[in-house]
Parts: sequence; structure tokens; C-alpha cells
Amino acid sequence: MIPGIRTSLSCWGRFHPAECRLIEPESRMKLAALFCDHAASGVIARGMGRSYGDSSVSGEGTVIGQTYLNRFLSFDPQHGIIHCEAGVTLEDIIKVSLPHGWFLPTTPGTKYVSVGGAIAADVHGKNHHVDGSFGNWVKGVTLILADGSIMECSPSKNPDVFWATVGGMGLTGFIRDARIQLRRVESSYYSVRYHRCRNLEAVLSMLASTEQQYRYSVGWIDCLSRGSGLGRSVLMLANNTGARALTSSLRSDPFRVRASARLPSVPFDFPDWVLNPFSVNLFNQAYYFKQRDREEIVPYDSFFYPLDGISSWNRIYGKRGFIQYQALFPDKTAQTGLRKILETVSSHGAASFLAVIKRCGEANLAPLSYIHRGYTLALDIPNLGAQLMPLIKSLDEILLEHQGRLYLAKDSMMDAKTFAAMYPRREEFLNIKKQIDPECFFISDQARRVGLCF
Repeated sequence: MIPGIRTSLSCWGRFHPAECRLIEPESRMKLAALFCDHAASGVIARGMGRSYGDSSVSGEGTVIGQTYLNRFLSFDPQHGIIHCEAGVTLEDIIKVSLPHGWFLPTTPGTKYVSVGGAIAADVHGKNHHVDGSFGNWVKGVTLILADGSIMECSPSKNPDVFWATVGGMGLTGFIRDARIQLRRVESSYYSVRYHRCRNLEAVLSMLASTEQQYRYSVGWIDCLSRGSGLGRSVLMLANNTGARALTSSLRSDPFRVRASARLPSVPFDFPDWVLNPFSVNLFNQAYYFKQRDREEIVPYDSFFYPLDGISSWNRIYGKRGFIQYQALFPDKTAQTGLRKILETVSSHGAASFLAVIKRCGEANLAPLSYIHRGYTLALDIPNLGAQLMPLIKSLDEILLEHQGRLYLAKDSMMDAKTFAAMYPRREEFLNIKKQIDPECFFISDQARRVGLCF
């Protein structure tokens, strides 16, 4: 039996901790040995633990950490193709590729995500309406299957397994390494236009009317505002900045990888009473009215990763943790559905000061990929104890009524019936999994909860 340690694990929301057997292999040889170890059943991979629920937790099985499997295998600076092990982080890729004029094709709101996790969650960013999600840019992956065999997958080789792996939350196999196509950039800076929108209708209109003009768009949204100001937002629209638009001091080194601005780490868990409707409403009021319509050039870190400068910011939500509820609505129901979500959250006083709205583009071929054309709203909601489940059930009902869905990488509470209704290609995914993992060797607590096992 491969030795491991028993430890309590949770993801970023700290909402579903579980006692797990954790193994962190330091080499490919030690990793391969795990698949000859019959005691290591119920396996799930874990990268940086930045999903929010229990997708990289297995209280009844084994968690395999990827952090030591973090070598770069090759980098083609002419064509922007990087080949790396799954434990390499997005931050690592930026450090290697940006000095050569290449950047991530898309990125979530943190760079502390492993490549394996980015593929498994099919992460997306502020440019989905133009560039799609991360899986669109993956040229191929090497999977270790449940029987220990190796399978090479790509959009042209074993494409059914490849697309099941993209967005498959680690349930098809262990991603050993991947080849990623990066995107050419002219500098490490972004020209950002800030625009206040007085309500939900205004922000949806602005996102739709500017989607051809700006590659990146995102809005901070005040989820506690009501009445005519429901959904008021600060919209940020951006494009990569050409070297000619930079000041002379920046132009001398336009691809500089700046040291991240680091604010003090959150040293302890905040008391539960700190985040309440009153304090969050004060923050939202101050933030909204402080903003003004303007344009400025900012480094990539400031635009893409504003929260990465605050280490352990999840402790703000206290020991009980929090969930992130990320809802996606198609165009035809977005305005009504989003309005109902915001009204429900506001009426419950669910204090979320981290609320983000984005425009989405076309879906890819992955059966479990979350995103398709429409709008997505992400809300951080503190663990309200007994009040949380009724609120989430109400939000789920609104989503189902408006043909919406939840993101597995953010999900903490969805049940199997709701998941099946939101993901009509669930059976297609399970049929592929049965072919390559008939004993359900790869399984997480989330997969058990939402019915992605048999």
C-alpha cells in the first residue's frame, strides 16, 4: 500500500471539509505505482485546491496531489505552444511565456490554478465571448486511466475522451501532462475602460453592445441594491495594449513580468458577524460611488488577478466558510432570470461583496463544460447556517425555470436531480466514463453528490 497521510481537506470555500487520504507523488514513477495499489480506490486528483466546493475532495477515497508534478517539458516561443505537467500553475506559465510575447489564452480570476485543474474545470475568463474557455486552447493531454494505461487525447485523437476530460472534473482519468496553445500579446499591459451602469438593464445592454469592441469584459455588481438601482454595476472593458501606447519607460520592456503587489495576508478567520448586510452594503455603496468613468493602462496582474494580492482572503468569511454560486442564463432568459436571482439574494440579505457578471460566447464540444452563450453571475455567499439551504433551493428553482445552470467548479450544494436537469449531456459523459473507468475508480465527493457515478 502506498503511504499517505490522513488529513482534513476542503476547497477554497472551506465549506465541505472531509478527512481524506492524501498522497503527493514526487515523480512520474511514484505516480504510476499508485495505479497498481488496489487500496487507492476512489481516487481524485487535486491541484491548487482553488475550486470552491468538494470537487477535489474524497472522504471515502484517496486524493492525489499534483503540486510536485510541475515540470515544463517544452516551450516553442515561435508558435506559443507549451507542454507541461499538470501541476504547473498558470502563474508558472506566465513567467515563462510572457517575456517571449505570449500570454494565457484565457484565465480565471486567480493565477494560482494548476493546468490539470484548468482543464478539468474548463475554466473561462473575461474573454469567453471572443476566445471561449480553456479547453478550446488545449492541443492534447496525456491521461493515466484507471487500469494504469496511458491514453493520448486531443480534438483529433480519442476526441470523445478528450472532450469528456475537458470540464470532466477529473473523473475520466489523471491528467499527467498537456500541450497548450498560448495567445500572442503586444505587451503585459491592458487598456481598461471603467463605466458605471445604473442598473441591470444598463449593464446587460453595455456588455452586448461592446462585445465586438473589447476582448475582455467584466462587471462588479452590487447584489444588495434594490428598486430602480437593482443590479447597478461597475463595468471594466479592456484590450491588450500595444507597445506604442505605453509610456517611454514601459515601452523599453513591454513584456515585463511584474512582481505581484502583495497586501498583508488575512492572518485569522474573521468573526461571522463581520460580513453582514449592513457592512457589505456600506462597502458596495462606497465602491460604486467612488468609481468614475475613465480609461487607464494597468499591468496584467491588476486587471486579471486583483484578489491574488491578498493571501488567504477566503478567511474573511470566517470558520464556517462560504459558497460561490455561479449562475448562467441563456440570452433569451437572462434579464428576467438575473433580476429574480438578485431580488432573491437581496431579500435574504445574503451579503456578497464579491459579485461578478460576464458575457459568454458559444459552447465547446465538452458534454460537461459549463458555459454557453448568455450571461453568467457569480456570487460569494457566506455560510448562513440553517438559512443557506432554503436560499440555495430558491436560486436553483429560478435557474431551472429559466433554463440556466450552475458551474461545477464553484458548486457546493447541487443535488443529483438538479444537476441532471441542468446538464442534458450527462448520460453522454457517463457512457464515456463507463468505457474507460467501469469501476468508477476516479470519484470525488462532488461526483457522488451530483450523481456522476454508477
